[in-house]
Amino acid sequence: MRTLNYSAEEIVETIDMVRVERLDIRTVTIGISLFDCVSGDTATLCERIYNKVTTVAAELTRTTRDIGQEFGIPIINNRVSVTPISLVAGQADADGFVRIAQALDRAADTLGIDFIGGFSAHVEKGMTGADRNLIAAIPRALAETKRVCSSVNIGSTKAGLNMDAVALMGRTIKETAALTADRGSIGCAKLVVFCNAVQDNPFMAGAFHGTGEPDAVVNVGVSGPGVVLRALEQTPDQDFGALASLIKRMAFKITRAGELVGRTASERLGIPFGIVDLSLAPTPAKGDSVARILEAMGLERVGTHGSTAALALLNDAVKKGGAMASSFVGGLSGAFIPVSEDEGMIEAAEQGDISLDKLEAMTAVCSVGLDMIALPGDTPAETLSAIIADEAAIGMVNKKTTAVRVIPVAGGKAGDLVEFGGLLGHARIIPVNKRSSARFVNRGGRIPAPLQALNN
Repeated sequence: MRTLNYSAEEIVETIDMVRVERLDIRTVTIGISLFDCVSGDTATLCERIYNKVTTVAAELTRTTRDIGQEFGIPIINNRVSVTPISLVAGQADADGFVRIAQALDRAADTLGIDFIGGFSAHVEKGMTGADRNLIAAIPRALAETKRVCSSVNIGSTKAGLNMDAVALMGRTIKETAALTADRGSIGCAKLVVFCNAVQDNPFMAGAFHGTGEPDAVVNVGVSGPGVVLRALEQTPDQDFGALASLIKRMAFKITRAGELVGRTASERLGIPFGIVDLSLAPTPAKGDSVARILEAMGLERVGTHGSTAALALLNDAVKKGGAMASSFVGGLSGAFIPVSEDEGMIEAAEQGDISLDKLEAMTAVCSVGLDMIALPGDTPAETLSAIIADEAAIGMVNKKTTAVRVIPVAGGKAGDLVEFGGLLGHARIIPVNKRSSARFVNRGGRIPAPLQALNN
């Protein structure tokens, strides 16, 4: 284990960040490879998956509880990510994939963890039979389990966008919403559609254990919007250069705390340390909002003109500061702007100050994409697919990860309030453009990869 030296001043600052500014370790995630579980018999595959996950991660919750108590730093979530299931269940039909999801859910329940991710497929250039069966199983899998999260990567900068998969995912989101209609269509909160997905992301719902990863690995996701917000509030009149330097210093301190926890967990679990994801991830709690950071820069309300520039500054400064603090930064790293999970975003949506179009523009410079946005329940599947295509195009052209996690709330209308509970928060349903995108979406095929020279 690499030795980390901390000064007395740094320790006192960290204590203050925890007590006053809501610093926490958002998640410790064990990534587990399932390639050695492969079997032609689905029942045997399920048994092997359950046994491996519950064995490798058996000490996860106890270890993080002990570390949290010893260091005085809250560790909010314990999670597991696994190899994309479409890669290890080649002969399963849709019903078989649902049984695999149920096995993952039982494993998560046994471990006492929050979520298990990896019910996933990568289809940026095309779909195999296994990919199609997994996607067909997603609505039932998410409706019939509590802790299983799913993701589908439909595009990349090198491959372009698989528009057949984009169209399919619009229909899949609609079906998932319908099957969980009695719970505010909550199934959609566990489903992400990616472009340029990363393989070491510890944040749900998009976490999976990539093919380039070792047999098992510990990844850590830190969070600290409150730390950055308090620093900005104490220095309200600095110019943007000084503002960026201040945020970098805060990100450095946050990341140091994350690396300490991650390496300690790695040593005690006997599992290699992977990465620190240094994202600023908000919660619905007051004082833990990314939106409020942007407003502290001088915006009357997030969503107004200037919001994209403010978010670009924040995202870049967080990355620069975090990269100085750790040699192993990965995942999504940046600032998240989930609407229902951010107290400032929730208020902006309730007041009508932020629109779907402005959110899309902001995702061009932030960490992920359109995240936890409630939409009218009658939104057509083709419109959902077009929203996915727009967001994926931003990721494809700009060589960055983008994602869509939207929730067409069954029976819900624009302006209605929907409650998801816990960290998922609540949100006012945002209207979508009423004009049809059906002819565009139904063309099918693949949007070619962009030329990466002749930039402008």
